[in-house]
Amino acid sequence: MKNNNIITVDGPSASGKGSLAKALAKELNFILLDSGLLYRAYSYCFDKSQNHSSAKGLFSNLRINSIDHEMHVFDNNTDITSILRHENIAKSASQLSSLKETRDNLISFQRDLASDHGLVADGRDMGTVVFPDAGTKIFLVADAEVRAKRRFLELQNADQGVNMRDLIEDIRLRDEADKARVISPLMPADDSIEVNSSDLTPQEVLEIVLKIYKEHTKEV
Repeated sequence: MKNNNIITVDGPSASGKGSLAKALAKELNFILLDSGLLYRAYSYCFDKSQNHSSAKGLFSNLRINSIDHEMHVFDNNTDITSILRHENIAKSASQLSSLKETRDNLISFQRDLASDHGLVADGRDMGTVVFPDAGTKIFLVADAEVRAKRRFLELQNADQGVNMRDLIEDIRLRDEADKARVISPLMPADDSIEVNSSDLTPQEVLEIVLKIYKEHTKEV
């Protein structure tokens, strides 16, 4: 049975998932699950411990709050969210996320966030593995060059030095790795709807997805 209190937004990196998920959560007053940030937080813990058992323990001690429909991570009352956004942690998290131990350690935490209040889950396997019963599943895509430009601007605004050519190559390599991995490969759920954001503004993407969500809730 489908759960219309859950919307999943999956897709490759820099396709606009985060912006869309945050906008949806704000518009519908739903809880936001930023799974990418969770994997970065886990990577942050793993870098400290170098083993999954200890990393799971450290992760459980982090405090994760929703502030203005955006997920924030605290370590000993220090907001480390901006640290987790650094590109080096993103690369480490991408590698760790391909491991079964990592995904097993996080899946229960993610599912526990679901409630009658409503949840928007942003990631790569939200609709296929974590929330297969979600009522609305979106698979958001965009051209690699468009995604690289978005990531470039994001990192530039965060004062992180970056090269556009390197970004395009990193995105293509990450796409290949995400699609090829054995555990939870990047792929659309059979019942997901693909939306290409390459030539759309964030507002246009939001309006399209809200229309899809409202159509799905009418069907119940």
